[in-house]
Amino acid sequence: MKAEVRTHSEQLSPEELQFLVDKDEKETRTFYRAIRVFMVVCFIIPFIVAWMRAMDGDEHPFELGAYFLGVAFLLSFTGLCAWLAYRRSLQKIKTDIRKRSKTVERAKITRKQYMPHNHAYYFYLDSPTKLSIEVSESDYYMLNDGDEVNIEYSTNSKLYFGYF
Repeated sequence: MKAEVRTHSEQLSPEELQFLVDKDEKETRTFYRAIRVFMVVCFIIPFIVAWMRAMDGDEHPFELGAYFLGVAFLLSFTGLCAWLAYRRSLQKIKTDIRKRSKTVERAKITRKQYMPHNHAYYFYLDSPTKLSIEVSESDYYMLNDGDEVNIEYSTNSKLYFGYF
């Protein structure tokens, strides 16, 4: 029998909202920087292909129709990939900012683990959203397997805020 996921929504705190806004600004800058690079590459690759055809002895290697057909194909492919990347990440963050709500989920601790190489304490959870969380040393020793913790994350983008 599958365990029922117990969640409810709450308003974002000002700190959480600022975290999402900062993440959105950073990811948007990175997204547009990548788009600009890929657009330049879309114009350079057909030019390189034309030079390779010229070195192979083609009589008309720099034909404008073939060049712009290659550019159009690469721009279409890049545009599709950019749209999918936007839908997968940036749009979800923007929706979370617009709705200003987060999800609080109650999850059971299935396993506790200490990582000595970085002196970190982890709880493994039965949550479908977050499989493990790093916790404080005091919480690690206070809570046991089978106990419940509440985790907070953004509703659409599933960005983790914390636990209590």
